[in-house]
Amino acid sequence: MVEGQEGVDWTQWVALARAAEAAGLEGLFRSDHYRSIVRGEPAGSLDAWAVLAALAAVTERIRLGTMVSPVTFRPAAVLAKNVVTVDHVSKGRVELGIGAGWYEAEHETYGFPFGTTRERLDELDRQLAEITRQLTEADDVRPQAVQHPRPPVIVGGRAKPRTVSAAIRFADEYNTVFPTVDDARGRRRILEDAAREAGREPLRFSMMIGCVVGRDRADADERLSAWRSLTGQDGLPGIAGTVDEVVEQLRAYEAVGVERAMLQHLVHEDVEMVAVLGDLAAALAE
Repeated sequence: MVEGQEGVDWTQWVALARAAEAAGLEGLFRSDHYRSIVRGEPAGSLDAWAVLAALAAVTERIRLGTMVSPVTFRPAAVLAKNVVTVDHVSKGRVELGIGAGWYEAEHETYGFPFGTTRERLDELDRQLAEITRQLTEADDVRPQAVQHPRPPVIVGGRAKPRTVSAAIRFADEYNTVFPTVDDARGRRRILEDAAREAGREPLRFSMMIGCVVGRDRADADERLSAWRSLTGQDGLPGIAGTVDEVVEQLRAYEAVGVERAMLQHLVHEDVEMVAVLGDLAAALAE
């Protein structure tokens, strides 16, 4: 998972995507922000959906998606059309991650209405309903998506009532951000209880979490130093260490119900770490 707002240029996007394919990774997800959060000026962002459409044309296998698109940026019909477009370009490899939005500064810069938290959550409900309608029910909306009944929909949040309710009604997956193992256990339980009460199958449960990984101790320490220099933090990004150590950490999340992990690669200039993530994925599959 790459934070596109931190100054990732097109050449870097192509290198990261091709490295992800070569490494055997399942997919490449990116944030959908318009202003930098970590690096500050002059870092900026290419539009998430324009980038995904372009990457779909230069890749063959990896799945592509947002983690997550705020409902404040685009009308529901525009977002649905973007999803269908990338689905066609990629021949059925797109996923829509969607959330209420939270970063007020980028709304001020680009003139997007921000509103209250309640208003944004209301808009999340409205957009999910309309996107679902356009992708599955609207006979006058053309073309339809390649994936049927529609591309996968992921709702992001911290398992609070409103995002859980929205996910239970409309989504295939719930993605929670930066959880501890105990957080993940509790949030998974909330999702399972809500699905059971609604009489539906449990949602796929995933997480987005920071990650620094190296092939050996020296490699891991060097990458951790780069991450600390970039972020100005002295601690850890969430998951960190050698491949073997990170496998053990991810197994702990798997044991409490995490089914997929979007590993945030914040130092995006380090394309070689994508290959190490491939080693990690291979080790987890054993």
